[in-house]
Amino acid sequence: MPLRKSILGVAGLAFTGGVFAGPVAAHAADTTHTKPVAVTVQGDKLIPHGVQGEQSRIDLNDEQTANVKAIIAATKKAGMDERAAGAAVVSIATALQESKLENLGHLGDRNDHDSQGLFQQRPSSGWGTVEQITDPEYSTTAFLKGLKQVDGWQDMPLTKAAQTVQVSAYPDHYAQWEQQAADLVAQHWNS
Repeated sequence: MPLRKSILGVAGLAFTGGVFAGPVAAHAADTTHTKPVAVTVQGDKLIPHGVQGEQSRIDLNDEQTANVKAIIAATKKAGMDERAAGAAVVSIATALQESKLENLGHLGDRNDHDSQGLFQQRPSSGWGTVEQITDPEYSTTAFLKGLKQVDGWQDMPLTKAAQTVQVSAYPDHYAQWEQQAADLVAQHWNS
């Protein structure tokens, strides 16, 4: 089985001996099931691309943890099949970079244009209304819709997949959240 089949797909059980325990949930017809998905880890590297560069980590409060769970739930609903856990990792890493998993409203002078929500999506760029993009399920679904349109996203480094959707002025910054995003998916996939 090619290692790329285990791309950042992480879910739930204990980390043991270099592999997250649990079977690969391949070709699941109903993506709302909480079947664990394996990810291969060599040292601190997630396969196939490994962790890119220095990693950042923040402690999460209850609101941020609720947003992680909302992103995972929306990802499971999005019809990503066996790629759902990998898509959740990309989504959470993106939201960590964009908002530190805080559902941000308009920040006045500190705002980047009209960017809002977990993914800092812009109403003026067609992401939806302010009400929509500050809804974690809607904003995650909108992000995933963009991700699904990226040919081969599951085979590219996380930061490149996120950047292709987000078009950030800082395209390499998503990479620093890869490990924490994978850990959060592993911790909350079955919760």
